[in-house]
Amino acid sequence: MNIDEQLKIIKRGVVDLVSEDELVEKLKENRELVVKLGVDPTSPDLHLGHSVVLNKLRAFQDLGHRAVLIIGDFTSQVGDPSGRDSTRPLLSYEQIIENSKTYTEQAFKILDRDRTEIRFNSEWLKPFVSFKDNSIELFNVAKNVTISRLLEREDFKNRMKNENPISLLEILYPVFQGYDSVAIKADIELGGHDQIFNLLVGRDLEKLYSIKPQICITVPLLVGTDGVKKMSKSYKNYIAFNDTPDDMFGKLMSISDDVMLTYYELLTDLNMNEIKAMHPMQAKKELAYTMVKRFNGEEAAIKAKENFERVFSKKELPEEIELFKLERPMLLSHILTSSKISKSNNESRRLIESGAVRIDGNKILEDKMIERGGFILQCGKRNFKKIV
Repeated sequence: MNIDEQLKIIKRGVVDLVSEDELVEKLKENRELVVKLGVDPTSPDLHLGHSVVLNKLRAFQDLGHRAVLIIGDFTSQVGDPSGRDSTRPLLSYEQIIENSKTYTEQAFKILDRDRTEIRFNSEWLKPFVSFKDNSIELFNVAKNVTISRLLEREDFKNRMKNENPISLLEILYPVFQGYDSVAIKADIELGGHDQIFNLLVGRDLEKLYSIKPQICITVPLLVGTDGVKKMSKSYKNYIAFNDTPDDMFGKLMSISDDVMLTYYELLTDLNMNEIKAMHPMQAKKELAYTMVKRFNGEEAAIKAKENFERVFSKKELPEEIELFKLERPMLLSHILTSSKISKSNNESRRLIESGAVRIDGNKILEDKMIERGGFILQCGKRNFKKIV
Protein backbone atom coordinates (compact mmCIF):
# COMPACT_ATOMS: atom_id res chain seq x y z
CA MET A 1 0.00 0.00 0.00
CA ASN A 2 1.46 3.37 -1.00
CA ILE A 3 1.94 6.33 1.37
CA ASP A 4 -1.14 8.21 0.12
CA GLU A 5 -3.40 5.21 0.70
CA GLN A 6 -1.99 4.74 4.21
CA LEU A 7 -2.50 8.43 4.99
CA LYS A 8 -6.14 8.25 3.91
CA ILE A 9 -6.77 5.44 6.41
CA ILE A 10 -4.79 7.10 9.20
CA LYS A 11 -6.41 10.54 8.76
CA ARG A 12 -10.05 9.34 8.70
CA GLY A 13 -11.88 10.90 11.64
CA VAL A 14 -8.73 12.54 13.05
CA VAL A 15 -8.86 15.90 14.87
CA ASP A 16 -5.15 16.67 15.45
CA LEU A 17 -2.13 15.42 13.48
CA VAL A 18 1.24 16.78 14.61
CA SER A 19 2.69 16.67 12.10
CA GLU A 20 1.73 15.14 8.77
CA ASP A 21 5.13 15.80 7.19
CA GLU A 22 6.89 13.97 10.03
CA LEU A 23 4.40 11.10 9.76
CA VAL A 24 5.16 10.74 6.07
CA GLU A 25 8.88 10.59 6.86
CA LYS A 26 8.32 7.81 9.40
CA LEU A 27 6.14 5.85 6.96
CA LYS A 28 8.85 6.15 4.32
CA GLU A 29 11.27 4.35 6.67
CA ASN A 30 9.25 1.21 5.80
CA ARG A 31 9.61 -0.33 9.27
CA GLU A 32 7.30 -1.47 12.05
CA LEU A 33 6.43 1.72 13.93
CA VAL A 34 5.73 1.77 17.68
CA VAL A 35 2.21 3.16 18.13
CA LYS A 36 1.33 4.03 21.73
CA LEU A 37 -2.00 4.26 23.48
CA GLY A 38 -2.18 4.82 27.22
CA VAL A 39 -5.27 4.00 29.27
CA ASP A 40 -5.85 4.57 32.97
CA PRO A 41 -8.08 1.76 34.34
CA THR A 42 -10.32 4.02 36.42
CA SER A 43 -13.35 1.72 35.97
CA PRO A 44 -13.79 -1.99 35.18
CA ASP A 45 -15.45 -1.47 31.80
CA LEU A 46 -14.40 -0.14 28.43
CA HIS A 47 -17.17 1.61 26.50
CA LEU A 48 -17.82 2.72 22.92
CA GLY A 49 -16.01 5.99 23.62
CA HIS A 50 -12.81 3.98 24.09
CA SER A 51 -13.43 2.12 20.85
CA VAL A 52 -12.90 5.27 18.75
CA VAL A 53 -9.20 5.41 19.59
CA LEU A 54 -8.88 1.60 19.75
CA ASN A 55 -10.22 1.41 16.18
CA LYS A 56 -7.50 3.86 15.11
CA LEU A 57 -4.88 1.75 16.88
CA ARG A 58 -6.21 -1.35 15.09
CA ALA A 59 -5.94 0.52 11.78
CA PHE A 60 -2.21 0.99 12.43
CA GLN A 61 -1.89 -2.72 13.23
CA ASP A 62 -3.58 -3.60 9.93
CA LEU A 63 -1.00 -1.38 8.21
CA GLY A 64 1.76 -3.53 9.72
CA HIS A 65 2.70 -1.55 12.84
CA ARG A 66 3.01 -2.60 16.48
CA ALA A 67 0.59 -1.38 19.13
CA VAL A 68 1.83 -0.75 22.66
CA LEU A 69 -1.12 -0.54 25.05
CA ILE A 70 0.12 1.10 28.24
CA ILE A 71 -1.94 0.37 31.34
CA GLY A 72 -1.56 3.37 33.64
CA ASP A 73 -1.32 1.54 36.96
CA PHE A 74 0.97 4.36 38.16
CA THR A 75 -0.79 7.32 36.52
CA SER A 76 -4.22 6.12 37.67
CA GLN A 77 -3.03 6.92 41.18
CA VAL A 78 -2.31 10.49 40.05
CA GLY A 79 -5.51 11.21 38.10
CA ASP A 80 -5.56 12.60 34.57
CA PRO A 81 -6.90 16.19 34.64
CA SER A 82 -7.75 16.22 30.91
CA GLY A 83 -11.24 17.57 30.31
CA ARG A 84 -11.99 17.73 34.04
CA ASP A 85 -13.42 20.70 35.91
CA SER A 86 -12.47 19.20 39.28
CA THR A 87 -9.87 16.84 40.73
CA ARG A 88 -10.54 13.20 39.79
CA PRO A 89 -11.15 10.86 42.77
CA LEU A 90 -8.18 8.55 43.30
CA LEU A 91 -8.46 4.76 43.39
CA SER A 92 -6.67 2.19 45.52
CA TYR A 93 -3.91 0.26 43.77
CA GLU A 94 -5.85 -2.98 44.32
CA GLN A 95 -8.86 -1.55 42.46
CA ILE A 96 -6.63 -0.31 39.63
CA ILE A 97 -5.10 -3.77 39.13
CA GLU A 98 -8.53 -5.41 39.22
CA ASN A 99 -9.83 -2.97 36.60
CA SER A 100 -6.76 -3.49 34.41
CA LYS A 101 -7.56 -7.19 34.04
CA THR A 102 -10.88 -6.42 32.37
CA TYR A 103 -9.32 -3.61 30.28
CA THR A 104 -6.78 -5.87 28.65
CA GLU A 105 -9.31 -8.59 27.88
CA GLN A 106 -11.91 -6.17 26.49
CA ALA A 107 -9.36 -4.31 24.36
CA PHE A 108 -8.74 -7.51 22.39
CA LYS A 109 -12.30 -7.37 21.13
CA ILE A 110 -10.87 -4.74 18.77
CA LEU A 111 -7.08 -5.11 18.76
CA ASP A 112 -4.99 -7.85 17.13
CA ARG A 113 -3.57 -9.75 20.09
CA ASP A 114 -0.51 -10.90 18.12
CA ARG A 115 0.51 -7.32 17.27
CA THR A 116 -0.17 -5.84 20.71
CA GLU A 117 2.30 -5.37 23.55
CA ILE A 118 0.83 -4.72 27.01
CA ARG A 119 2.96 -2.63 29.38
CA PHE A 120 2.30 -1.22 32.87
CA ASN A 121 3.80 2.23 33.37
CA SER A 122 4.78 1.60 37.00
CA GLU A 123 7.64 -0.39 35.42
CA TRP A 124 9.48 2.83 34.56
CA LEU A 125 7.64 5.51 36.54
CA LYS A 126 8.44 4.04 39.97
CA PRO A 127 12.20 4.26 39.24
CA PHE A 128 11.57 7.67 37.62
CA VAL A 129 10.38 9.16 40.93
CA SER A 130 12.74 7.14 43.18
CA PHE A 131 16.19 8.02 44.51
CA LYS A 132 18.80 6.04 42.61
CA ASP A 133 22.51 6.55 41.87
CA ASN A 134 22.55 9.79 43.88
CA SER A 135 19.80 11.38 41.75
CA ILE A 136 16.10 11.34 40.94
CA GLU A 137 15.34 11.21 37.22
CA LEU A 138 12.17 13.27 37.71
CA PHE A 139 14.36 16.21 38.80
CA ASN A 140 16.33 16.07 35.54
CA VAL A 141 13.11 16.26 33.55
CA ALA A 142 11.29 18.73 35.81
CA LYS A 143 13.96 21.40 35.44
CA ASN A 144 13.30 21.40 31.68
CA VAL A 145 9.49 21.69 31.95
CA THR A 146 8.13 25.07 33.08
CA ILE A 147 5.03 25.65 35.18
CA SER A 148 3.89 28.31 32.69
CA ARG A 149 3.99 25.67 29.94
CA LEU A 150 1.91 23.22 31.98
CA LEU A 151 -0.63 25.89 32.89
CA GLU A 152 -1.23 26.68 29.21
CA ARG A 153 -3.66 23.79 28.97
CA GLU A 154 -7.26 24.84 28.53
CA ASP A 155 -8.76 22.78 31.35
CA PHE A 156 -6.34 24.30 33.88
CA LYS A 157 -7.14 27.81 32.63
CA ASN A 158 -10.86 27.16 33.08
CA ARG A 159 -10.41 25.76 36.56
CA MET A 160 -8.30 28.72 37.68
CA LYS A 161 -10.87 31.11 36.21
CA ASN A 162 -13.63 29.34 38.17
CA GLU A 163 -11.42 29.17 41.28
CA ASN A 164 -11.46 25.37 41.30
CA PRO A 165 -8.34 23.83 42.88
CA ILE A 166 -5.59 22.13 40.88
CA SER A 167 -3.39 19.65 42.72
CA LEU A 168 0.36 19.39 42.29
CA LEU A 169 -0.11 15.78 41.18
CA GLU A 170 -2.34 16.95 38.32
CA ILE A 171 0.33 19.43 37.27
CA LEU A 172 2.80 16.55 37.08
CA TYR A 173 0.47 14.17 35.21
CA PRO A 174 1.51 15.29 31.66
CA VAL A 175 5.17 14.77 32.64
CA PHE A 176 4.44 11.19 33.71
CA GLN A 177 2.46 10.44 30.55
CA GLY A 178 5.17 12.06 28.45
CA TYR A 179 7.82 9.89 30.08
CA ASP A 180 5.83 6.82 28.99
CA SER A 181 6.72 7.81 25.42
CA VAL A 182 10.39 8.10 26.34
CA ALA A 183 10.37 4.67 28.00
CA ILE A 184 9.03 2.84 24.93
CA LYS A 185 10.52 5.21 22.31
CA ALA A 186 7.09 5.81 20.78
CA ASP A 187 6.91 6.76 17.11
CA ILE A 188 3.23 7.69 17.32
CA GLU A 189 0.89 8.36 20.22
CA LEU A 190 -2.89 8.23 19.98
CA GLY A 191 -5.46 9.82 22.27
CA GLY A 192 -8.78 11.60 22.55
CA HIS A 193 -8.94 15.24 21.50
CA ASP A 194 -8.76 16.37 25.15
CA GLN A 195 -5.37 14.61 25.40
CA ILE A 196 -3.51 16.76 22.87
CA PHE A 197 -1.56 18.69 25.53
CA ASN A 198 -0.30 15.49 27.18
CA LEU A 199 0.72 14.07 23.80
CA LEU A 200 2.69 17.20 22.93
CA VAL A 201 4.55 17.01 26.26
CA GLY A 202 5.59 13.50 25.16
CA ARG A 203 7.14 15.04 22.03
CA ASP A 204 9.05 17.55 24.16
CA LEU A 205 10.42 14.89 26.49
CA GLU A 206 11.53 12.63 23.64
CA LYS A 207 13.49 15.57 22.21
CA LEU A 208 15.04 16.08 25.66
CA TYR A 209 16.24 12.45 25.55
CA SER A 210 17.45 12.78 21.91
CA ILE A 211 14.69 10.50 20.64
CA LYS A 212 13.02 11.35 17.33
CA PRO A 213 9.75 12.98 18.50
CA GLN A 214 6.51 11.07 18.29
CA ILE A 215 3.65 11.95 15.96
CA CYS A 216 0.58 13.07 17.93
CA ILE A 217 -2.80 11.93 16.61
CA THR A 218 -6.09 12.66 18.38
CA VAL A 219 -9.63 11.52 17.62
CA PRO A 220 -12.95 13.13 18.62
CA LEU A 221 -14.58 12.39 21.95
CA LEU A 222 -17.69 10.28 21.47
CA VAL A 223 -20.81 11.92 22.89
CA GLY A 224 -22.77 9.74 25.29
CA THR A 225 -26.30 8.39 24.97
CA ASP A 226 -27.61 11.63 26.47
CA GLY A 227 -26.38 13.49 23.39
CA VAL A 228 -24.74 16.16 25.56
CA LYS A 229 -21.63 15.08 27.49
CA LYS A 230 -18.78 12.86 26.35
CA MET A 231 -19.39 9.17 26.93
CA SER A 232 -18.21 8.31 30.42
CA LYS A 233 -19.10 5.97 33.23
CA SER A 234 -18.93 9.00 35.52
CA TYR A 235 -21.80 10.59 33.58
CA LYS A 236 -23.76 7.32 33.35
CA ASN A 237 -24.27 7.79 29.60
CA TYR A 238 -22.11 4.97 28.31
CA ILE A 239 -22.52 1.75 26.33
CA ALA A 240 -20.06 -0.83 27.65
CA PHE A 241 -18.25 -3.47 25.62
CA ASN A 242 -19.60 -5.98 28.15
CA ASP A 243 -23.24 -4.89 28.01
CA THR A 244 -25.58 -7.74 27.12
CA PRO A 245 -26.54 -7.83 23.42
CA ASP A 246 -30.11 -6.79 24.26
CA ASP A 247 -28.93 -3.90 26.44
CA MET A 248 -26.45 -2.67 23.82
CA PHE A 249 -29.07 -2.89 21.07
CA GLY A 250 -31.68 -1.09 23.18
CA LYS A 251 -29.34 1.71 24.24
CA LEU A 252 -28.30 2.35 20.64
CA MET A 253 -31.93 2.44 19.55
CA SER A 254 -32.60 5.11 22.20
CA ILE A 255 -30.09 7.68 20.91
CA SER A 256 -31.10 10.70 18.83
CA ASP A 257 -30.72 10.73 15.05
CA ASP A 258 -27.89 13.29 15.25
CA VAL A 259 -25.96 11.16 17.73
CA MET A 260 -26.56 8.12 15.51
CA LEU A 261 -24.81 9.80 12.57
CA THR A 262 -21.87 10.72 14.80
CA TYR A 263 -21.60 7.10 15.94
CA TYR A 264 -21.59 5.89 12.34
CA GLU A 265 -18.81 8.30 11.45
CA LEU A 266 -16.59 7.51 14.43
CA LEU A 267 -17.32 3.84 15.05
CA THR A 268 -17.64 2.41 11.54
CA ASP A 269 -16.06 2.74 8.12
CA LEU A 270 -19.42 2.64 6.32
CA ASN A 271 -20.29 5.14 3.58
CA MET A 272 -21.97 8.13 5.23
CA ASN A 273 -23.94 9.09 2.10
CA GLU A 274 -25.55 5.66 2.06
CA ILE A 275 -26.37 5.92 5.77
CA LYS A 276 -27.98 9.36 5.37
CA ALA A 277 -30.12 8.01 2.53
CA MET A 278 -31.69 5.42 4.87
CA HIS A 279 -34.80 5.99 6.96
CA PRO A 280 -33.55 6.96 10.47
CA MET A 281 -35.18 3.94 12.10
CA GLN A 282 -33.61 1.57 9.57
CA ALA A 283 -30.22 3.26 9.98
CA LYS A 284 -30.41 3.03 13.74
CA LYS A 285 -31.22 -0.69 13.64
CA GLU A 286 -28.30 -1.22 11.28
CA LEU A 287 -25.97 0.63 13.68
CA ALA A 288 -27.20 -1.36 16.68
CA TYR A 289 -26.83 -4.62 14.73
CA THR A 290 -23.29 -3.68 13.62
CA MET A 291 -22.12 -2.83 17.14
CA VAL A 292 -23.65 -5.92 18.77
CA LYS A 293 -22.10 -8.11 16.06
CA ARG A 294 -18.68 -6.52 16.63
CA PHE A 295 -18.64 -7.26 20.36
CA ASN A 296 -20.82 -10.37 20.65
CA GLY A 297 -20.89 -12.06 17.25
CA GLU A 298 -23.40 -12.34 14.43
CA GLU A 299 -25.73 -14.83 16.14
CA ALA A 300 -26.12 -12.54 19.17
CA ALA A 301 -26.75 -9.54 16.90
CA ILE A 302 -29.50 -11.36 14.99
CA LYS A 303 -31.17 -12.43 18.22
CA ALA A 304 -30.92 -8.93 19.79
CA LYS A 305 -32.50 -7.40 16.69
CA GLU A 306 -35.31 -9.98 16.70
CA ASN A 307 -35.91 -9.38 20.41
CA PHE A 308 -36.11 -5.64 19.90
CA GLU A 309 -38.45 -5.91 16.90
CA ARG A 310 -40.68 -8.39 18.70
CA VAL A 311 -41.17 -5.94 21.57
CA PHE A 312 -41.17 -2.76 19.52
CA SER A 313 -42.92 -3.57 16.26
CA LYS A 314 -43.66 -0.70 13.88
CA LYS A 315 -47.18 -0.55 15.23
CA GLU A 316 -46.02 -0.25 18.83
CA LEU A 317 -42.95 2.01 18.60
CA PRO A 318 -43.62 5.61 17.51
CA GLU A 319 -41.09 7.19 15.18
CA GLU A 320 -40.86 10.20 17.51
CA ILE A 321 -40.60 9.50 21.24
CA GLU A 322 -40.56 12.29 23.81
CA LEU A 323 -37.34 12.59 25.79
CA PHE A 324 -37.07 12.72 29.58
CA LYS A 325 -33.70 13.78 31.01
CA LEU A 326 -32.61 11.88 34.10
CA GLU A 327 -30.46 14.40 35.95
CA ARG A 328 -29.86 12.30 39.06
CA PRO A 329 -30.55 8.73 40.26
CA MET A 330 -34.31 8.28 40.82
CA LEU A 331 -36.73 5.55 41.72
CA LEU A 332 -38.51 4.15 38.67
CA SER A 333 -41.85 5.17 40.17
CA HIS A 334 -40.63 8.77 40.48
CA ILE A 335 -39.47 8.75 36.86
CA LEU A 336 -42.93 7.65 35.76
CA THR A 337 -44.42 10.54 37.73
CA SER A 338 -41.84 13.19 36.77
CA SER A 339 -42.10 12.29 33.08
CA LYS A 340 -45.90 12.61 33.34
CA ILE A 341 -46.58 8.99 32.42
CA SER A 342 -48.56 8.71 35.65
CA LYS A 343 -50.18 11.24 37.96
CA SER A 344 -48.68 10.20 41.30
CA ASN A 345 -46.00 8.01 42.84
CA ASN A 346 -48.67 5.70 44.25
CA GLU A 347 -50.16 5.22 40.79
CA SER A 348 -46.66 4.62 39.41
CA ARG A 349 -46.02 1.87 41.93
CA ARG A 350 -49.36 0.23 41.09
CA LEU A 351 -48.47 0.29 37.37
CA ILE A 352 -45.11 -1.34 38.09
CA GLU A 353 -46.59 -4.05 40.33
CA SER A 354 -49.27 -4.83 37.75
CA GLY A 355 -46.66 -5.52 35.04
CA ALA A 356 -47.59 -2.52 32.87
CA VAL A 357 -44.07 -1.03 32.88
CA ARG A 358 -41.20 -2.15 30.67
CA ILE A 359 -37.58 -1.02 30.20
CA ASP A 360 -36.27 -1.79 26.70
CA GLY A 361 -39.06 -4.34 26.40
CA ASN A 362 -38.29 -6.11 29.68
CA LYS A 363 -41.17 -6.19 32.18
CA ILE A 364 -40.37 -4.58 35.54
CA LEU A 365 -42.34 -5.84 38.53
CA GLU A 366 -40.60 -4.05 41.41
CA ASP A 367 -39.79 -0.39 42.00
CA LYS A 368 -36.04 0.19 41.85
CA MET A 369 -33.42 2.91 41.71
CA ILE A 370 -32.44 3.97 38.18
CA GLU A 371 -28.97 5.50 38.06
CA ARG A 372 -28.62 6.39 34.38
CA GLY A 373 -30.58 6.85 31.19
CA GLY A 374 -30.07 5.35 27.76
CA PHE A 375 -33.24 3.24 27.50
CA ILE A 376 -36.86 3.30 26.33
CA LEU A 377 -39.47 3.33 29.08
CA GLN A 378 -42.86 1.89 28.14
CA CYS A 379 -46.11 1.93 30.09
CA GLY A 380 -48.99 0.04 28.51
CA LYS A 381 -49.10 -0.26 24.73
CA ARG A 382 -48.92 3.38 23.67
CA ASN A 383 -46.99 5.36 26.29
CA PHE A 384 -43.25 5.67 25.59
CA LYS A 385 -40.43 7.88 26.85
CA LYS A 386 -36.76 7.94 25.89
CA ILE A 387 -34.88 8.26 29.18
CA VAL A 388 -31.60 10.09 28.51
